[in-house]
Amino acid sequence: MLLTAAADYDAATSVNSLWLLVAAALVLLMTPGVAFFYGGMVKAKSVISMMMMSFGAMALVGVLWVLYGYGLAFGTPLIPGIVGNPFDGSIGLTSLLGLGEGGAMDPDLPGLAFAGFQATFAIITVALISGAIADRAKFGAWIVFAAIWVTLVYFPVAFMVFNLAEGWAPVWGVNDFAGGTAVHINAGAAALALALVLGKRVGFQKGIQKPHNVPLTLLGAALLWFGWFGFNAGSEAAVDGVAAIAWINTLAAPAAAILGWLIVEKIKDGKPTAIGAASGAVAGLVAITPACNILTPFWAIVLGILAGAVCAIAIDLKFKLGFDDSLDVVGIHLVGGLIGTLYIGIFGAGIGLIDTGSFEQLWKQFAAAFVVMVYSFVMAFAIGWIIQKTMGFRITNEDEVAGVDTIVHGEEGYALETV
Repeated sequence: MLLTAAADYDAATSVNSLWLLVAAALVLLMTPGVAFFYGGMVKAKSVISMMMMSFGAMALVGVLWVLYGYGLAFGTPLIPGIVGNPFDGSIGLTSLLGLGEGGAMDPDLPGLAFAGFQATFAIITVALISGAIADRAKFGAWIVFAAIWVTLVYFPVAFMVFNLAEGWAPVWGVNDFAGGTAVHINAGAAALALALVLGKRVGFQKGIQKPHNVPLTLLGAALLWFGWFGFNAGSEAAVDGVAAIAWINTLAAPAAAILGWLIVEKIKDGKPTAIGAASGAVAGLVAITPACNILTPFWAIVLGILAGAVCAIAIDLKFKLGFDDSLDVVGIHLVGGLIGTLYIGIFGAGIGLIDTGSFEQLWKQFAAAFVVMVYSFVMAFAIGWIIQKTMGFRITNEDEVAGVDTIVHGEEGYALETV
């Protein structure tokens, strides 16, 4: 069946929609970027498992978004301020399946472009969580967790934060331009919960787990940074000055964060590392995400240095506090997201403490971050705990030592012939 003739759109609408579609493709590329970034840091016998969790998120969340996720996140309010109606005929299930008036078979260019763009945010948020449970999670249990968590946590949180007309956070005045709360704090809190549910890896201690493929991680960081320009600048949904400042800040903050991370690493461990540079870039990208529309490039650089330095210190908290966040999702995404979100309340142009002399915006930013963090942690812990007690979430210690790739997937990342 062919689509009906497209409506006549003015040039600005067409250009803005084209940019949104391009940005969506950039953001979708970030999830394979996460797969490479995480994949290089795990054991050689866990790389397939690690990357499959990201690709599994792409498959699962992509389908759920079309079926009902878009309606939950952007439909007419089912619970005012909290969640939308998945069966909204103009934006929910029937629309994207092409069953309702004004749906996919009578395409609305800006609406469908926006739906595609937001789908990629849902996908990568789920993928980010997987780094906390590397080397020891069952793939089937991960998929079950992802389906439940994205439905009960991400889709409602996206409504609360990204639905500018109906979500309680933007209506109240919270500034989260591209997902400091909805993506990074959300994923980081869930990662902490799952790390606690699954427990520590065999032999967990500082220095015992070495990245098996540093170039793979650097490739992942490069893909993430490349895609992040669509993540941040695309969130304006228009080709204008706000998109441009978001783009510049997405360059400046992670660049500065690399320096901040490497300086701390040199002081703390004596050597700046490639993994540190990659992690610093991601920490800066996380921190600038909620603030890229509201900071001057100078304050973006300051934020980047701060985020890189603080996250470089924060990743060691897992050893002091006794939780095994395998790939530092908590130290980078939760901590970096909190820094970027709260930073707006102090340095945000026209709304922060520096410009207004008021703590009002800082309070709003804190409240939004706290609500999302607590809600995501509690829900993720409950979902993960139930899965662990029923079908089992973690593989056995024996299987972990043997290698999760061969045990769960029957494959090896590096099938080298022996002579």
